[in-house]
Amino acid sequence: MANYTFFDTKTNKEFDIDMPISELDFYKKNNLHLEQIIKTAPAIADPTRLGIKKPDSGFRDVLKKAKSAYRGSTINTW
Repeated sequence: MANYTFFDTKTNKEFDIDMPISELDFYKKNNLHLEQIIKTAPAIADPTRLGIKKPDSGFRDVLKKAKSAYRGSTINTW
């Protein structure tokens, strides 16, 4: 189940609700006075591949060996 944030235009209050994604459209259709708020973008990528989080030292050693084995390699070893 996912957590969704809504804004009630009648009461000017924000609240969270847990429901399966399969029920979300039905809920929004039956509650027209509510507006869905998206606070953060969904995580769609691996933080290590994006460069946000570094791989552990053991894997970095493997990357260094691979980089040294291939001349002109562009492997990032952090």
